[in-house]
Amino acid sequence: MKTLLIGADGQLGRYLRQALAGRGELTCCTRQGRDGDLACDLTDLPALTRVLTDVAPALIVNAAAYTAVDKAEAEPGLAALLNADVVRVIGEWAATAGSAVIHYSTDYVFDGTATRPYRESDTPTPANAYGASKLAGEVALARSAADHLILRTAWVYSRTGRNFLTTMLRLASTMPRLRVVADQIGSPTSAPDIAQITAQIAARWMSGSLQERGALSGVYHLTAQGSTSWHGFAEAIVAQAHAAGLLSLAPPVDAITTAQYPTPATRPAYSVLDTSKLAATFDIQAPTWQRGLHDVLATVTDPS
Repeated sequence: MKTLLIGADGQLGRYLRQALAGRGELTCCTRQGRDGDLACDLTDLPALTRVLTDVAPALIVNAAAYTAVDKAEAEPGLAALLNADVVRVIGEWAATAGSAVIHYSTDYVFDGTATRPYRESDTPTPANAYGASKLAGEVALARSAADHLILRTAWVYSRTGRNFLTTMLRLASTMPRLRVVADQIGSPTSAPDIAQITAQIAARWMSGSLQERGALSGVYHLTAQGSTSWHGFAEAIVAQAHAAGLLSLAPPVDAITTAQYPTPATRPAYSVLDTSKLAATFDIQAPTWQRGLHDVLATVTDPS
């Protein structure tokens, strides 16, 4: 099977590149096109169409996205271009070619007012420009009529790049104490876990008949099991990193409110996702967020 991975140099894309390798012919697409990757500037939609046509993949995995949540408030057009228009082009091309699409969305399509984990059937009501752009991408892909899986995930982190884990490790190594929001609840989910589960889902989904593949199309929630606050996640990071020798000291983590840490974009207070549909359909379940954190920290050698 020929697979095209778009956004192969992003936080999730780097792990998808590893997880999808050896599962047929994999072509990776990045903005710069280094080291044998195809170059594609996703702001150039005709160029994206040319790449799709030249590669002619049976499966497109789209890991590219505009993810700067606060910056999206000032750049809603660019966020919409990368998170919605790009997805529309991919979906329309795939529908015409008979290809399938795996695309990633976010817990931020919900406004966070729920009191139980969000189900796929719940009506999305994004509270910020980033969430609105990701929801628009979901709608565009569904309307394209291409066979597709939309995997909503949340609080994604890994051992490299700019994310909550690397930020906390950096701050904890230089500051005597940390202040972290305690009234936002979600499910920290590691990029390596998302990538490995995606590879398993893709293998099962693409091995079925076209009728079976189409019947399974739709939205699925893919996050780690369990939930915590950003404060709880930070405390676990500091404690586990100190125990593993990654931090010489374990600075205290003070709990603060969202009001004490204002940001341009409104964050959902509660964005836990119900993952039972994914488990029932594909017999796959991510590990707990605590286990995911342990596994990622085991690969960290220098927190600075």
